[in-house]
Amino acid sequence: MGDPGCWNPEEFLLVSLSQCHMLTYLSVCARDGVRITAYEDVATGVMEEAAGHSGRFTEVVLNPVVTVADAAMVERARSAHHDAHQACFIANSVNFPVRHEPTIRVG
Repeated sequence: MGDPGCWNPEEFLLVSLSQCHMLTYLSVCARDGVRITAYEDVATGVMEEAAGHSGRFTEVVLNPVVTVADAAMVERARSAHHDAHQACFIANSVNFPVRHEPTIRVG
């Protein structure tokens, strides 16, 4: 019943998860000397509707596309997603799985 041109709370939740992961990830990479030159994400969520116009998220998938400065950084850039997920305040606050399916590029 909302305005499709306006953000809704569900989209805000997806963006919060995506941004928390990104900021934590960039911090982990900076600490470990992984130079990130680009980062983008298109988060998706699965919701189920319940009786009475209610519902809930059952899963969110983050799809970060990360560009690193050097090919030697690819594996650490990939594993840093796990570390970022463990430390993300928002992901640790929800009661559904938050998965990430990263793509790492060199550029």
